[in-house]
Amino acid sequence: MVKQQKEMSFLGHLEELRWHLVRSAAAIFILAIVFFIFAQQVYDYFLLAHLKSDFITYQLFCDFFNLFGMESDFCNISFADKKLQSIKVTSQLMNSIWSSLILGVIVAFPYIIWEMWRFIAPGLTENEIKKSRGFIFITSALFFIGVFFSFYVIAPISIQFLYNYQITDAIQNSFTLESHIGLVTNMLLGVSILFELPVVIYFLTKIGLISPEFLRRYRKHALVVVLIVAAIITPPDVASQIVVAIPILILYEIGIRVSKRVIKNQEKNAK
Repeated sequence: MVKQQKEMSFLGHLEELRWHLVRSAAAIFILAIVFFIFAQQVYDYFLLAHLKSDFITYQLFCDFFNLFGMESDFCNISFADKKLQSIKVTSQLMNSIWSSLILGVIVAFPYIIWEMWRFIAPGLTENEIKKSRGFIFITSALFFIGVFFSFYVIAPISIQFLYNYQITDAIQNSFTLESHIGLVTNMLLGVSILFELPVVIYFLTKIGLISPEFLRRYRKHALVVVLIVAAIITPPDVASQIVVAIPILILYEIGIRVSKRVIKNQEKNAK
């Protein structure tokens, strides 16, 4: 059965888009309110979890290096004397509001993608709708894999390095609440968005901007870009940058195969 679609004016489309954006914003704010209400638990068990020496990643890294008879700083981590500073009257309140909004965006991501799909779906054919049903799941899965990877791999490595990096004993590290939370939330969002690379490649191939040959030809250039991006969203240590770069390069290779499949399907449909 062919889906009946009614013609809409430009203003009608704008009105429809507005309501999709309103519902997405409402979802974010509702989740943000929940996170704000439970701010203490959110900070203790999530945003400040990396400041606990028994954090699971530190234990796993310690066991991994011990397995090969190697010494590791991850076995002697202690943040007991590392207290975050709140130097403004409104710091804790504004930080909890801002972090709640960011976490609201992260948790509401599947719903936001669903609202975007609902806006685009009326303009698709029945066959295109059928083929795009897995879009929300794949996009959300990649995003949350990025969140998981950032929280359990990138963040602990970065925090362990930065909290122990010292040029000279004459300088004492004393970090603010804003700098720590900013580091964690920026990595969560930044790495998660980078994990959407195959989805971006899919759409760019779909509209004809790139091709598998283009991606293969500029693979070396992509490596340089990935390393630059990794350097921006991670601390200035080689280990963290490599840890970020490796999965992104893997996703780039997956993107090449995705692009190849899109071209193949387009050629098949053109016959």
